Amino acid sequence: MTNLEYTVSGGWRFLGRMDYLEAWNLQTNLARSRISGEISDTVLFVEHPPTYTLGRRGTDVDLLLPTENLEALGANVVEVDRGGQATFHGPGQLVVYPIIDLRQWGSGPVKYVRTLESILICVLEKYGIKGGLLDGLTGVWVDEEKIAAIGVKISRGVTMHGFALNISTDLSWFDHIVPCGVRDKGVTSMEELLGDKINVEDVISTMLTQFALIMGLSLDLIRQ
Repeated sequence: MTNLEYTVSGGWRFLGRMDYLEAWNLQTNLARSRISGEISDTVLFVEHPPTYTLGRRGTDVDLLLPTENLEALGANVVEVDRGGQATFHGPGQLVVYPIIDLRQWGSGPVKYVRTLESILICVLEKYGIKGGLLDGLTGVWVDEEKIAAIGVKISRGVTMHGFALNISTDLSWFDHIVPCGVRDKGVTSMEELLGDKINVEDVISTMLTQFALIMGLSLDLIRQ
């Protein structure tokens, strides 16, 4: 997947289901290329097999089962260099990795995270879901249940990692961790709230529109 062809104006691609470490390696290579100016801003959309990740502030306390037990359930456990604590990635969850030069975008890390939250809130609104923020917590919530988690890394002005939106995720996977270090809140998904099936490619299309409207990114399809 590393031989992707990039357009000058920026690009996006839906990678389908990809192993977490493979996607992380792809992001790392793309971030290096973005820093050097070889490619323009890029957004990857992906779904992962069951994977628990621990961010820079995560510890084993955030895992409610030993690693070997989680692996026996069929999940990988990965320590990762993004911000935040423990979260889950898996089927039915759309994970979005923007590789963006914030220096050219013209703003810093805090504004970037707030902007990702705004994009997610607008996407949910298109589906009739009222998402919002909770004081002192990142991500997007519906009442007191998290529907989208955010964790980023910024190196030399270029972003990696990003956010995960629960579309049809099996929420029972979250029972084995303290999601994002928050013990007194729940998790939810779009299909859980709407009681209806949602097409992932339609969500991607809606999200691309919001990337253009809110961030000013003009993203063309990346063809292999």
